Amino acid sequence: MTRLEVESIHLPSQQYYPQSVFPLVCSAQQIGNQASIAEWIAEHRDRIEDQLALTGAILFRGFGVTDDSDFDDFIRAFDWPNFTYAESLSNAVRRNRTELVFTANEAPPHVSIFLHHEMAQTPVYPSKLLFFCQQAAEQGGATPICRSDILLHKLREQLPEFVTDCENKGVRYSQTMPLEEDLASGQGRSWQSTLSAESREQAEKKLEHLDYDWQWQQDGSLSVTTPVLPAVRQLHDGRSVFFNQLIAAFRGWKDARNNGEKSICFGDGSAIDSEHMAQAIALADELTFDIPWQSGDVAVLDNFLVMHGRRPFQGQRIVLASLVA
Repeated sequence: MTRLEVESIHLPSQQYYPQSVFPLVCSAQQIGNQASIAEWIAEHRDRIEDQLALTGAILFRGFGVTDDSDFDDFIRAFDWPNFTYAESLSNAVRRNRTELVFTANEAPPHVSIFLHHEMAQTPVYPSKLLFFCQQAAEQGGATPICRSDILLHKLREQLPEFVTDCENKGVRYSQTMPLEEDLASGQGRSWQSTLSAESREQAEKKLEHLDYDWQWQQDGSLSVTTPVLPAVRQLHDGRSVFFNQLIAAFRGWKDARNNGEKSICFGDGSAIDSEHMAQAIALADELTFDIPWQSGDVAVLDNFLVMHGRRPFQGQRIVLASLVA
């Protein structure tokens, strides 16, 4: 069995912060078989987890991952608990490939998916995400990522009142889920799939348990509003992060049923200033690094520390995903 040789490499536009680089990039210089890759991950798992908690994102390049089965094996080597798509409240349409692996958001190539923490618009969210690029797009298709601790620090400097409101009031999200999945929308998952419900009665029981408000629409769609959720979160190491879906909702929750600016408010029902959101978006854009996908790449993100999204693209792009509880 060939032993895997791995080293850290540098990419253009990587960001450097005290004690960390964003993202960290690990390149396998000598390809072994799947057993040697799993062995290397198991041997270095503690170190990988420490680095992930520090920097928020690690890109693994050249690890011999070629398809969904290899990706599944790569994930299993970490022995992390699975967070299933079926049981999640994700509003994105996805398709399972294996027990652990599913397609990333099925929205059309021209649709931008803006920066967000995965499922931060719900009471239940994963701790980590893994992405595998099976086929890089001909043009575009990068995955933008942004450190939310750095963003929050900048927001405190420039918009202290906005941050105070986020901390003290929290936020609520409103969304209308379709009766049948809408592949033209980044928020097109049906209410039956989202709530794992076969009837309105089952859906209402689930919403009541989650403390959501809801209203049925004439076309069979379902409008919901979340309870008050945090917009700022403190990590175990004391750092605070801008943990929410405000940017994605404000910029991207726009389809036949939803209007982004009307989808968010503070926890007390007061409006969030659109100019403040514009400034937050501009700051996040300045701090964003675009993962330059190559076929075979795997990225692991700390969902509490890093936001992610998707750039529009041309040509076929196959990026698969997995979630960790």
